Amino acid sequence: MKILLTVLVVVTLSRCKSIMENQSISKANINATLNSWHKAAADANYNDYFSLMTDDAVFIGTDATENWNKIAFQAYSKPHFDKGKAWNFTTLERHIYFDKTGKTAWFDELLNTQMKICRGSGVLVKIGTEWKIKQYVLSMTIPNENSNEVVKVKSTLDDALIQTLKSKQ
Repeated sequence: MKILLTVLVVVTLSRCKSIMENQSISKANINATLNSWHKAAADANYNDYFSLMTDDAVFIGTDATENWNKIAFQAYSKPHFDKGKAWNFTTLERHIYFDKTGKTAWFDELLNTQMKICRGSGVLVKIGTEWKIKQYVLSMTIPNENSNEVVKVKSTLDDALIQTLKSKQ
């Protein structure tokens, strides 16, 4: 009985160590993917940037109307990349999480941008040996004590958009 219990503990610990090592490797690969993605935008490298996204990727921007599939996001982005300057986001902090299969990950990150601190969040999927961005959401951060001021600034535009969206329901 003691031997069986010892073997069970060793196997369990070994499996946990293996899972942790795999997640550690995957986190490093995801960090590399996201860092390369941000660098490709900073370098205005259109092909590298979009090669790190899945074919069915979605990009959700800071404006309420910015909810693009990959093709629409490419169309929006192309003129920026063609000018030789897209956007330059550098990561200040990032958290990565995995599903039970280890093939889907989600993350959130704080970014230093031309809009000051923004939050990025999204989902990556493992395709073969590569991690690809399936969804990315970019949000501007607003200090709680300034929320009322921001609401006043965006109120007129948001009210019009709310009416338009309600009429489509």
